[in-house]
Amino acid sequence: MEKLQVVHVTKSFGDNIIIKDVSIQLRSHEIVCLLGASGGGKTTLFHIIAGLHQPDAGQVLLDGRDITGRPGQISYMLQKDLLLPEKTIEDNVALAFLLQGVKKKEARRRVAEYFPEFGLEGTQKQYPHQLSGGMRQRAALLRTYMFSNDIALLDEPFSALDMMTKRSMHQWFLNLMEKIQMSALFITHDIDEALLLSDRIYLLRGHPGTITKELVLHEPKPRGGDFELSEEFRYYKSIILNELGL
Repeated sequence: MEKLQVVHVTKSFGDNIIIKDVSIQLRSHEIVCLLGASGGGKTTLFHIIAGLHQPDAGQVLLDGRDITGRPGQISYMLQKDLLLPEKTIEDNVALAFLLQGVKKKEARRRVAEYFPEFGLEGTQKQYPHQLSGGMRQRAALLRTYMFSNDIALLDEPFSALDMMTKRSMHQWFLNLMEKIQMSALFITHDIDEALLLSDRIYLLRGHPGTITKELVLHEPKPRGGDFELSEEFRYYKSIILNELGL
């Protein structure tokens, strides 16, 4: 079942067409990647899906409802964690409820049960500067989940992490997504990351950006080191490299 549908979306700024006739889908409990070179329109597309920009043509559907140009319908996690430095982790995570006018004590109570599940137990009273990069990303993802608990847009969520931290975060992320049954559409420039995490990959290429290929990965997740050494991995990667002209 399609959770999210982007239907024939085109967006220009002045005379510059950024994306043209883009259609993609995200189904329930899927992880789908949008992969392409910098400047190809990926972030513009995310802004349209999130309702921050109005497209020139096309529409965005969530569970069959037209949400085009309506912000606040889908959670959007940016590349940087953007945790508020003056607030504790529990108050950062509870921000969705605090903005709705929920009292602080009640907001904290609502988010408390999720801290162990997201691997954040014991961080509630700490501040962002006291956490590692990986832990801050976990907190940012939990905050995103609190804003919309079944679908999220993730813009390069692991790009700021070092390689070792990134690998452990990949494993944690896949386990978590399976547990909480969340759907995610994410942007990355890392081909290996896309192949390790995705159920499907959309390739966005050109100026204006258009979807040139959809790649379906049938291998079960999590996909570890053995997969990266496999013929299937090299086959997928060669398709992506050729399609993106790399």
